[in-house]
Amino acid sequence: MTNGGSGDVFDVRKVRRLVELMNEHELAEVDLRQGDQRIRLRRGQEPVVTMGGAPVPMAPAPAPAVAPPATAVAPAAAAEEANVAFVTSPMVGTFYLASSPESPPLVSVGDSVGSDTIVCIIEAMKVFNEIPAECSGKILARLVENGDPVEYGQKLFKVHRG
Repeated sequence: MTNGGSGDVFDVRKVRRLVELMNEHELAEVDLRQGDQRIRLRRGQEPVVTMGGAPVPMAPAPAPAVAPPATAVAPAAAAEEANVAFVTSPMVGTFYLASSPESPPLVSVGDSVGSDTIVCIIEAMKVFNEIPAECSGKILARLVENGDPVEYGQKLFKVHRG
């Protein structure tokens, strides 16, 4: 990595500013290219720099310090959370409960789903993508409203596995 000219995509000040913007706007990923160099910043993943087409892993950033919880979670509550899964958005787009406004919702709270059950549709760039549950269980809650914009990794449904 160089730290040179003002147009350098790898200028440390620019990278720091990109991280600040990612946090400020809750972005999941930023991908920049300059010639044969590339930097991709993703939340929760190890940074990788590509030089001449070959990825070069960078040392992971230190994990942020997390304050311990003020109160201990009861064992029953911890066991309950162990049986909960979330259906998350695999992309940025618009969340829809049904394939058309006249159609009933694909799933409702209380419905049982399998891993291949289509639970919603996300429109991204005029393409309607069917989203499977990818887990089995009973829908406990819908966490977004019909027509809401969603981000990559955003929780859409809470599912009780069991």
